[in-house]
Amino acid sequence: MKTGLLVVGCTVAISGLWAANPQTAGPKQQTPSGQTSAALSAAAPSAATERAVLDRYCVTCHNERAKAAGLEPARKLTLDRLDLAHVGEEAEVWEKVVRKLRAGMMPPSGARRPDPATQEALVAWLEQELDRNAVTHLPPPGLHRLNRTEYANVIRDLLAFEVDAAKFLPSDDSTHGFDNMAGTLVMTPALVEAYLSAAGKISRLAVGDVTAQTQTVYRVPEDTSQDYHIEGLPFGTRGGLLIAHEFPADGEYVFKIFPVNLGNMDNNRAFGEVTGEKLEVLVDGERVHLFDWDKELGRGPAVHGGADARVPLKAGLHNVGVTFLATNYAPGNDLNRHFLRATLETGGLPGFTFFPHVGKVRIDGPYDSKGADDTASRRRIFVCRPAGASDERACAERIISTLARRAFRRPATAEDVRTLMEFYQQGRKDGNFDHGIEMALRRLLADPEFIYRKEAEPDSVAPGKTYRISDLELASRLSFFLWSSIPDDELIELARQEKLRDPAALERQVRRMLADPRSEALVTNFTGQWLNLRGLQSQVPVPFLFPDFDDNLREAMRRETELFFDSIVREDRNIVELLNADYTFVNERLARHYGMPDIYGSQFRRVALGEQFDMRRGLLGKAALMTVSSQPGRTSPVQRGKWVLQTFLGVSPPDPPPNVPDLKPKKNDVTGNAKDPTMRQQMEEHRSVEPCASCHKIMDPIGFSLENFDAVGTWRTEDGGVPIDASGQLVDGTRLNGPATLRQALLRYSDQYVRTVTEKLLTYAIGRGVESHDMPVVRSIVRDAAPTGYRFSSLVTGIVRSAPFQMNMKALPAQSIAAAR
Repeated sequence: MKTGLLVVGCTVAISGLWAANPQTAGPKQQTPSGQTSAALSAAAPSAATERAVLDRYCVTCHNERAKAAGLEPARKLTLDRLDLAHVGEEAEVWEKVVRKLRAGMMPPSGARRPDPATQEALVAWLEQELDRNAVTHLPPPGLHRLNRTEYANVIRDLLAFEVDAAKFLPSDDSTHGFDNMAGTLVMTPALVEAYLSAAGKISRLAVGDVTAQTQTVYRVPEDTSQDYHIEGLPFGTRGGLLIAHEFPADGEYVFKIFPVNLGNMDNNRAFGEVTGEKLEVLVDGERVHLFDWDKELGRGPAVHGGADARVPLKAGLHNVGVTFLATNYAPGNDLNRHFLRATLETGGLPGFTFFPHVGKVRIDGPYDSKGADDTASRRRIFVCRPAGASDERACAERIISTLARRAFRRPATAEDVRTLMEFYQQGRKDGNFDHGIEMALRRLLADPEFIYRKEAEPDSVAPGKTYRISDLELASRLSFFLWSSIPDDELIELARQEKLRDPAALERQVRRMLADPRSEALVTNFTGQWLNLRGLQSQVPVPFLFPDFDDNLREAMRRETELFFDSIVREDRNIVELLNADYTFVNERLARHYGMPDIYGSQFRRVALGEQFDMRRGLLGKAALMTVSSQPGRTSPVQRGKWVLQTFLGVSPPDPPPNVPDLKPKKNDVTGNAKDPTMRQQMEEHRSVEPCASCHKIMDPIGFSLENFDAVGTWRTEDGGVPIDASGQLVDGTRLNGPATLRQALLRYSDQYVRTVTEKLLTYAIGRGVESHDMPVVRSIVRDAAPTGYRFSSLVTGIVRSAPFQMNMKALPAQSIAAAR
């Protein structure tokens, strides 16, 4: 009995991915009243006409007797019991209906279907009724703690000081697909300790009060190939790494270089057969040391203990390069084809020659510290210097009020300054003027108003009522949305004057901020989570199956997708072009992966995609996304199909039933023997019985259409010696045969795609999940953006003008208590 119910649920909830098209709609059918489907669509929409459509095409399953795929299982609601004359009373249920119809998930496969005009009329009428009866409901914002990414950006913009927040704070939990959700950014005792510790260390480093030596280790990822030039290092070099390091004080620093060694294969020899290599150490592009690899690093104690270079340096941020001089091209002369991945996993084979590799770099110091005098952080902090003891208090108050204004995202109050000055005075008593400022800064970085994005509730508003947030709070929301950081002085000043609420002024600020380099945070953080680019770092394809995949390629894949999305933002393009744009961004490493000729160097450049590379158009053609939706040793049509549904249409298939067995591993994975079944053959066997078949017939055709992309996004025509079969049929009858046909199918549903992207952006912007009561706002934003051709800036402007972005609801007493807990 349980299996039967599950099958019905999966079938109804998933079937009908794409709505019927004119070619598959079938002959006209009579309604119970004798009307044809065409006649229904011609009639003026009303509760009566749309009830007739629902009764004919939906209620046959969604009725009290069948109880298929409950729209609201806890309340046992079915479509035959819902009153179309009062759509607003069950908005949550009807929003589910609209979403499934817009995404083409209903009617189910094999069921009668209305013609497209009838279905569109039904959906449009439901949306109109939902929007007309929409009730403003804005959940109390709760407490929004700075997440790890925001914390690093805020320290950078507040103090002109770069920090790796991962060294201070644990990773953040995610809900609704993002890690900036107020509900998950809670405080724990361990986090309190972490923030206090970070405040002490960062204040000391930013002021430059450092005398003790520290060690910082930078490791090269183990699967990094060092045969290629690294962007940012001088031409004529290869491999190594480029480090942006904050040197806390003037003094001498030791760079300790450790090679990659052969481990169990030969514990006393560094990796790589090429001899005569020279390794140079550069600071800000200038050579400070040159190692003879063979004599100083390649053999003997240095293989494990490393080799040192001692260099005097001024405090501040410096770019440190450790790289080989590219004077030897021996691997290129190998008779056998050289793997693009040159690491321990692919090295050591007969007939192959590999370059030596740097394993890690350790920076020790400062020795003979002289403190810091002129650094970017000190220039940002010390906006004045006292001429004498009598000037110290006034100067300290000016420094503290300036820092507090930026850190608290509002003008500093007398109480703010008084509290911080107490810590300054204690520090001044124990040391000099700079130490007093350091103590005040430490207190400021531990202040709840710095760590939390606080929004005050006005006393004049009754609990449960909505109100507009202040201009200063709006400025903070805007800057954390677009920059993942604090507002700059221009934005704070505009907000202080209460001019930011003016729609024209707000739009000007949106355009200014999108054009600012800091908006790259929107690109990296939003795409990193919406498209799961962050998951690429943990994706480790099996080396024996994909011997050319390395960290160089992984980073190139990620950067391609970021630059592609960034072009939509910077050029203010139609967001539908994310699906079908005829250009992309590649460097030499990625171009080789794609088979693109005549592209050289580590720098990315924009390339047009002609007919030969049509498969690379849009997001569906990006190797990064094909890789994160695969398994380490094979493709996964199920994962890819599910990813397309969630990412582009905003719908999710049901979770699989428990105890579903994994696919059997191939017997000849390493050789790719043709006797192994293809992925299609394995999936067809897997889904041959219920409860698997009902759901897989929706996801699998989508995944099979992408099967020409292997598990690392390489284009292929065979799987284990058998020609790839990328054909399939969606439940509306649409034929698929490769990514181009899937792309065209998605473009037919571009309206739902735009709504989905807008919903994701709104979720990211307001820091909470978008619920059913927010959907009228989403549709309003999309409608207003339509005349611009869905340009990116029009969607962002619509979001920042919306009620969820500019308004709050005052919490009821019970909600306030829960938030405090």
